[in-house]
Order: sequence, then structure tokens, then C-alpha cells
Amino acid sequence: MGLREVVERTPGLRTLLDNAYRLYGRRVELHLAETPRHIGVILDGNRRWAKATGGTTAHGHQRGADKITEFLGWCDETHVQVVTLWMLSTDNLSRPAEELVPLLGIIEDTVRGLAGAGRWKVNPVGALDLLPQQTADVLKEAAQATAHIQGITVNVAVGYGGRHEIADAVRSLLQEHAGRGTSIEELAEILDVEHIAEHLYTKGQPDPDLVIRTSGEQRLSGFLLWQSAHSEFYFCEAYWPAFRKVDFLRALRDYQLRHRRLGL
Repeated sequence: MGLREVVERTPGLRTLLDNAYRLYGRRVELHLAETPRHIGVILDGNRRWAKATGGTTAHGHQRGADKITEFLGWCDETHVQVVTLWMLSTDNLSRPAEELVPLLGIIEDTVRGLAGAGRWKVNPVGALDLLPQQTADVLKEAAQATAHIQGITVNVAVGYGGRHEIADAVRSLLQEHAGRGTSIEELAEILDVEHIAEHLYTKGQPDPDLVIRTSGEQRLSGFLLWQSAHSEFYFCEAYWPAFRKVDFLRALRDYQLRHRRLGL
């Protein structure tokens, strides 16, 4: 059993460490000067957290969902403007029904909760046509209900894949120009990256300054492939349900210490 599992299974030790990390977190927070406008998060490790703590897969997904509101509160405190949460990939849609159906239910409840809080603007990003109709409807209703809110824009990435997004953007671009009567030859002459960017799920938003992935995995797995060209990446060992404010503050501190050249 690893140290992480020992801590999770020992409440007294976990409380002691939580208190120490809370004090450390306050110290880190005092020295933060610059925070990202847009943070993307790959919410990874729910199933492994559940296994490590003796719970079910559904319990792990629920604890991961419960962490989202807490995380958005930290983003409010640090004046982040946009957050993209990758909750379900297009690849995840092929998981067994006994896992996928409860997970979709958890996502639906979470999205309803975010909309009901009245604090954040919920913006679905993903291929809604690949989702069950009920899930797609919940996402659309949340977007409509929060369209007027001035708080953080929360991109809820459900049924999301980076390659799929780029394909959708190109398809939308071609359809738009076909409607205008533009020929393929004419489009080829004028096409540039901004034309495609205008058709992404995140059009009109700043690209992510910082992308955080939990669980220790160090890859993007297709997350915001186009938008993350100049993003900073932070890989955290904690599983998403165990992600703490101090982990978040460390990510912000690490981001602040980097010299961002943005390709220059």
C-alpha cells in the first residue's frame, strides 16, 4: 500500500496533514501576484481513488463531481475568468453501460447543481449529438438558464475530444462558406488559423493559460488540442477527488514562476 492510500485510510493522519497544508496554502496564497484568465482541468483519477479507498467506481465519480463546486470556489477567490472541466471524453462513451449510465446521471446532476447555484455561466463544449438526448438536454438547459450570469464561464466538456472539435470546426467553416456561395478554391486562398478558431467550441474565449491534470498522468489525451498551443501544463499526483486547495495554489505558484514566451 502506497503513502497516498495509507493517508486516505487513516483519518487522524489525514486531518493532521490537512491542517498543515491549510497553513502552507495560506502562505502560498499571500505571495500570488498573477493568476491565469483561463484554466483547463483534466479531472482524472476518480476510479483509482475509489479503488484506493475501497469504494465503488460510482462513488469515485460522485466524489469527483462533488469536488467541482469547491474547485470553482477557489477559482472565484483567485479571479479566474474561464474554467474548462473535462468531465467525459468521446472515448469514455464506449465504457460499459454499467459504468457509463451512472456516470452520465452524476454529470447531469452536477450540471443542474452548477446552474442552480446561480454563480457561474455554464457553457457545454463537446459533441452533444453523441450524447443521450436527456444528457444533451440538461446541458442545453443549464446554458440557457445561466446565459445572463456575469461570473466565471464554466466550460463543461462532456462528450469532448480535441480531434473531434477540430473536425467539427472545419465542418462548420465549410458549411458557412458553402452557404455564402464560396468555392473550395476561393476558401483555400483565404483560409488561415483564425477562420478555424472562430468555429471552435470555445470561440470568443481566451485560450487556456494553464492546464492542470490530476492523478499523475502526464499527457493531454486530446484535451483542448488547438487552444493549448501556448498553455502551461501542471501535472499533479493527487487523484481528482483528493485534489486540495493547496494543490491548486501550488499550480498557480508554478504558473506564476514560469516565463511565458508564447512562442516568441
